[in-house]
Amino acid sequence: MNRFTLPRDIYFGENSLEVLKTLQGKRAIIVTGGSSMQKFGFLDKVKNLLEEAKMEVKLFEGVEPDPSIETVMKGAEAMREFGPDWIVSIGGGSPIDAAKAMWVFYEHPEITFEDIKDPFTIPTLRNKARFIAIPSTSGTATEVTAFSVITDYKKKIKYPLADFNITPDIAILDTEIAMTMPKQLTAHTGMDALTHAIEAYVASLRSPFSDPLAMQAIVMIKENLLNSYNGDEKARDNMHIAQCLAGMAFSNALLGITHSMAHKTGAVFHIPHGCANAVFLPYVIDFNKKACMDRYAAIARNLGLKGSNDEELVDALTKTIKELNRVMDIPTNLRDYGITEEDFNSNLDYVSENAIGDACTGSNPRTITVEEMKKLFTCIYNGTKVNF
Repeated sequence: MNRFTLPRDIYFGENSLEVLKTLQGKRAIIVTGGSSMQKFGFLDKVKNLLEEAKMEVKLFEGVEPDPSIETVMKGAEAMREFGPDWIVSIGGGSPIDAAKAMWVFYEHPEITFEDIKDPFTIPTLRNKARFIAIPSTSGTATEVTAFSVITDYKKKIKYPLADFNITPDIAILDTEIAMTMPKQLTAHTGMDALTHAIEAYVASLRSPFSDPLAMQAIVMIKENLLNSYNGDEKARDNMHIAQCLAGMAFSNALLGITHSMAHKTGAVFHIPHGCANAVFLPYVIDFNKKACMDRYAAIARNLGLKGSNDEELVDALTKTIKELNRVMDIPTNLRDYGITEEDFNSNLDYVSENAIGDACTGSNPRTITVEEMKKLFTCIYNGTKVNF
């Protein structure tokens, strides 16, 4: 038996935040990150709309990029003290991911992080609160997914929590918020979205439900990413929708080793998640094509790329991804990112072993050993062709 799960409601387009004033409840806690949502006035707007719905509102601010277990526990404690029936998170992937994990420990204070770090081990939620996600970036799609990435800084490991219980009840994709992203963030989150869609299209749990979402997202991202990067409002709107489509696809089809590698190197080398995905993706395609050449070729055909056979079409796809990276000033290998050879070699065994154990590895279309992972990382570090 298979399953396909989505949020109950997605509100999108101009003024979609207005739905907040129609909610019914007594208390709402807003979880957010840095100062950008405050700076642009969206935090106050969300607070005012919730108060218009006759709710008492509390703020939990300061969620860091790559949210920590400690921040999650502090947020859960604040929720237990306040007792919200709505959890509303606004910002990038980090505060929304953190709020999802806070939600778990708010409703289940008796459990530990160790109890939920393995996929599909989160107990039933919605006994105390429901969840609303309002993304400010166009990439993570955490507003529609069953995932939350939390970092253990002591172990230097990112854990992708995975369970349909943490899929938000409501996602709000407001066009105006997407316009606040700076260029580099637009590039990184856009390539994150592209990686989500491509990995979902080849992942082991792909289905006739996820495939159309993934393919439409890929096409929309190719058509809009560069214009979005250059600040075009319509392209920003399209990217906000495209990344959501990709999220609905990968939340059900799951992902692959591009994400496994990005999770583990992000915690060690401090590479922004979307940037790491962008660097790794073409190399992973070359590794995976032995298992799913036809799937990658189908993507290339839908993008209008040229090739006389599947191999040439896949080469055209990887070249297209590398060209997107080049135009948006994303490095093509880890050496160019600035990681020293000494630092890379001293951490290679650690990140390779942890990447193999990552939750995303199991749904990769081609199985991979620790030794193959080390070889793949080495190709990515040096920028050499993957041919094994």
